[in-house]
Amino acid sequence: MSSLFILGRQPALGLAELESLYGAKSLKPVGPEAALLDIEPAHVDFDRLGGSIKLCKLLTELPSTNWRDIESYLYKTIPEHLKYLPEGKFKLGLSTYGLRVRPSELNASGLRLKKMIKAEGRSVRVVPNNSPALNSAQVLHNSLTGELGWELVAYRNGNKTLLCQTVAEQDIEAYSRRDQNRPMRDAKVGMLPPKLAQIIINLTAPSSGAVVLDPFCGTGVVLQEALLMGYEVYGTDIEERMIEYSRANLDWLHERRDVNFGIQLEPGDATTHHWKPVPSVVAGETYLGKPLSKEPDETLLHTIMQECDRIHRGTLDNLARQLPKGTMLCLAVPAWRVKNGFKHLKTLDYLRELGYNRMEFRFASNKELIYFREDQLVARELVVLVKN
Repeated sequence: MSSLFILGRQPALGLAELESLYGAKSLKPVGPEAALLDIEPAHVDFDRLGGSIKLCKLLTELPSTNWRDIESYLYKTIPEHLKYLPEGKFKLGLSTYGLRVRPSELNASGLRLKKMIKAEGRSVRVVPNNSPALNSAQVLHNSLTGELGWELVAYRNGNKTLLCQTVAEQDIEAYSRRDQNRPMRDAKVGMLPPKLAQIIINLTAPSSGAVVLDPFCGTGVVLQEALLMGYEVYGTDIEERMIEYSRANLDWLHERRDVNFGIQLEPGDATTHHWKPVPSVVAGETYLGKPLSKEPDETLLHTIMQECDRIHRGTLDNLARQLPKGTMLCLAVPAWRVKNGFKHLKTLDYLRELGYNRMEFRFASNKELIYFREDQLVARELVVLVKN
């Protein structure tokens, strides 16, 4: 194993994403928030991953989880690697996961390492720790993945420690620009995060040159992310207004990123529309039902769920008549939070009858593939299907 991924807030989503793209045989979960992948970091397209925060190169495995032992190893080995750095001020950051070490101890270690590095004739700045692990803003703003920066990551693996160097960090500012700077946004139809859109697309593992269909395209977030990955896109929505919003947003993207892949947009009811040409994969967020500001009573929830089931059953039935056998789909469908967990679409109980098999992942169960925040009443359940 040569790459370590630090996973996002809901690690199961990141694991499923990596498994979909790189295969279960190449993947090994490590602890509660990371995974090892038997692929060199240089061969990972990290910018397309929505479920991973850091991509690290595995340097070595140390036979201890004691921070002083790890610091001692760094003290001995850092000098021999400094000579390979170009001239200029060096920046160093330290991050730990699962180790019993306080930020104050990391900062003290940083000062000792700084003194040693300066004794080697190098100008150096050590990024201070407010927590055991540096956040994305600290890594990016201090250029710790650049040619004059190191973020050294110590991750506990049982009674050993994986020592790694970060080579890529999730670009939080780029996500924010793609989300908030688009000219057309509509909170009433939901605000799909670009990171989640990436995961939805990646769970279908589109091949090069694929056409990604989003039958509920809304303001075009999934289409946007698919274009940035290099795919052609096909968006439909029952509302003409949403088609115009998507077109404006994709025009905006083209002006800033020079995206030249094929785009097809047209109004259409997903329960009856005929898509032509036939798409390669289907990926998108479906109709999530009426927005809720408080937990609904049983009668209202039953009415909302009935409406959603009607639309989802009609959509899947319509798609099944048009998609070739083996077509992959990933749909973010509603799941409603209640006191004892989640209530799910009843349509999911009839997938085989509708012509689909639901995918099972080795390292993430389907019940874990639910994206939600603590304040949300309507979550997004990621359903990965294969047309049979």
